[in-house]
Amino acid sequence: MAVVLPLEQRNLRTMWLAFAMALAMLGLGFASVPLYRLFCEATGFGGTTQRASAAEADLAERQAASAGARQFSIRFDANTASNMPWHFRPLQVTDRVSIGQRDMATFIARNNSSLPITGTATFNVEPEQAGAYFNKIQCFCFTEQTLQPGQEVRMPVLFYVDPAVLDDPNMDGVEQITLSYTFHRAKP
Repeated sequence: MAVVLPLEQRNLRTMWLAFAMALAMLGLGFASVPLYRLFCEATGFGGTTQRASAAEADLAERQAASAGARQFSIRFDANTASNMPWHFRPLQVTDRVSIGQRDMATFIARNNSSLPITGTATFNVEPEQAGAYFNKIQCFCFTEQTLQPGQEVRMPVLFYVDPAVLDDPNMDGVEQITLSYTFHRAKP
């Protein structure tokens, strides 16, 4: 036989349960951005590139040697946010890259303002499915960049395309991959 609680106790229990659920939803709201970022980094979802170590790049080069000589045209795109007084561009707009082979792209940034400015770069790869195979070993986008007034710097990106791209039917027919960066002012 079930015990029935008085109405006041049931209302109090319901209130605490609703309060706990509201706190849990608030917590999930704050956690959603970092969780989504981790998901994108792990899967390449939305064109998010992968980070790789030098050892992983060495392994990819060895795998590529036996995989054949397929190449991709890599297009480099550079943008700045509207409130960013920098001029930002790739040194070379396109490059031809063999799968698994390390390559380096160089971007040039210049601070056109009279104040030091710290920026951070967001990045993307198109087509989206290529993000899972585009691996960056070193990139200026991993850290904030501070440029003094009038300062111009060259910023390299060391990368490779993972040989696993050959096993993905979604990448059949893809001949060009675009690596795009946008510089934003860093939050103080």
